[in-house]
Amino acid sequence: MTTVTSRPATVAAAARPIKPRTGWKISVALVVIAGITIWSAIAVQVDVGALFANAQNASNTLIQLFQPDYSFFPQTLPALLQTVQMAVIATAVSVIISLPVSFLASRATNPNSTVLVVVRFVMNIVRSVPDLLYASLFVTVVGTGALSGILALVLFNVGILVKLVSEALDGLDRGGQEAALAAGGTWFKANRAAMVPEVAPTYLSQTIYVLELNIRASTVIGLVGAGGLGMLIDKVRTFYQYHYLSMIIFEIMVLVVLLELLSSFTRRRLLR
Repeated sequence: MTTVTSRPATVAAAARPIKPRTGWKISVALVVIAGITIWSAIAVQVDVGALFANAQNASNTLIQLFQPDYSFFPQTLPALLQTVQMAVIATAVSVIISLPVSFLASRATNPNSTVLVVVRFVMNIVRSVPDLLYASLFVTVVGTGALSGILALVLFNVGILVKLVSEALDGLDRGGQEAALAAGGTWFKANRAAMVPEVAPTYLSQTIYVLELNIRASTVIGLVGAGGLGMLIDKVRTFYQYHYLSMIIFEIMVLVVLLELLSSFTRRRLLR
């Protein structure tokens, strides 16, 4: 029996493009990354041997951290409450400020290119300053306490919210807005009628995300005197009371997990 070879199949196999060899590119990239990493480690004087030399100190600290003193919990309640209050106030204020600024920072909702460039430039500056630096500045201006922390968080939040919400506005379908403008409506009315309902789920989701960030950030900025759990953390850390510090860390973890559950629940409801 004669075997018939399929010529079209042979031609198709011969015409199949050859897969380019990219292995050498990956190898070069890995070598470059490794070289930059080693150079950076040498430049900042990373001493790996110190990890082994101080292993005993690290083990003693870890033992205390894994043995939280639950009797310390009542003493943390005032600072814990202040942290939550700071986060809620800062989130509420920043949410109110961020919505109109987000519409000014979006190409889809702001036809004035000059105002658009100015707003984006200012927001880039606001966002480039760390929250800890804001807190340090406000502590020197208004003194230690919750007010300086709230002001720092507000600026930190506005920078984040404006970027996230304005980018969400840029990606929305502008059909409703264009219809409102074609009917003779102003940009303000068209944005309010068409764009606000569209961006509302994203806006609410980002608000919860910022609230979660504020819980974490308020504990950090407290280290420079801006109120909240951070001031208590600095106190117990100064006296090497790591079993108390472990209790505070546990409380922060519980708060963050609860907020994450709230955020997930809210997102599921918004997607229905």
